[in-house]
Amino acid sequence: MAERTTDDGSHVDRRTFLGATGAATLLAGTPLSHLIKPAEPSRLPSVIRPEDIEQVEAAATVLAGWDHHYGGGGIVRTAAEAQLRWASALLELPCPDTLRAGLFAAAARLGMVVGAADFDAHAHQDARRVFAFAAACAEEAGQWHLRAKVYSYRARQAVWLGDCDSGLTYAELGLAHENRLTPTERAMLHTAKARALAKAGEVQAALRAVGQADEAFAQARPGEDPPWMAYYDAAQHAGDTGHALYDLIAVGYRPVTAADRLRTAVEGIRRRTCDPVRSPCRSWLLSRCPPETRMKPPPSGTRPSTKS
Repeated sequence: MAERTTDDGSHVDRRTFLGATGAATLLAGTPLSHLIKPAEPSRLPSVIRPEDIEQVEAAATVLAGWDHHYGGGGIVRTAAEAQLRWASALLELPCPDTLRAGLFAAAARLGMVVGAADFDAHAHQDARRVFAFAAACAEEAGQWHLRAKVYSYRARQAVWLGDCDSGLTYAELGLAHENRLTPTERAMLHTAKARALAKAGEVQAALRAVGQADEAFAQARPGEDPPWMAYYDAAQHAGDTGHALYDLIAVGYRPVTAADRLRTAVEGIRRRTCDPVRSPCRSWLLSRCPPETRMKPPPSGTRPSTKS
């Protein structure tokens, strides 16, 4: 309908109303993003409160879920960067001594999540900067578990970019005071060290690091691990160590257990994915298995026997 009746019985022509207010002209001639540009930025609190820390922790949890579901680019990365700017501003405010460690720990966890999103989006310069921020916050908070995970990310990113020396350095930094870490965390970092050494062609050192990772993982007690370590199960360990061993093929070494480890990883992923046969991670792992050892898909209706 072009008209409506007001409470007093008069008629108002909607098109005439819009024309008179200039709304139609505004929408036609102005980018819509201009309409939502904030005139007043959100105000920081005058002093840190417990709820400020809770908000940063909640943001890290939500963003980690988004990154896992959608990947690190687009709206996820944009939202993550805004949250990190807010959290970093909080660090400059007056803070009661009783809340200081919690504030820096929350900022470290958020930085870890944001750095991972940047890494996923191949924004490597930003990822390096944010991981450095997260590591500094974790050290300020005395959070050795967060620190270990951040340095694992830094090591893996460096190896991914071909900087094996930095990857090795970051892995070893993460292992500082390793007696304070859980066995799973130690396994994760020894694996990162093995990846760096293997990419550098250091065969014997890489094999020793894989052995250290295996020894640590054999003592794993998942109930003692922080929540962000839940991903590092038997399949993850087999895949990461298998990949390190696979990299040694490039320097002429033929590791006999690489294919077995990668198959174990494939089967572990098969059990926890909705579409196991078409899982991208499974396909990626299978591509690293020597052709003669690659597993064929199981017959319809059957489940392969594996050991994790």
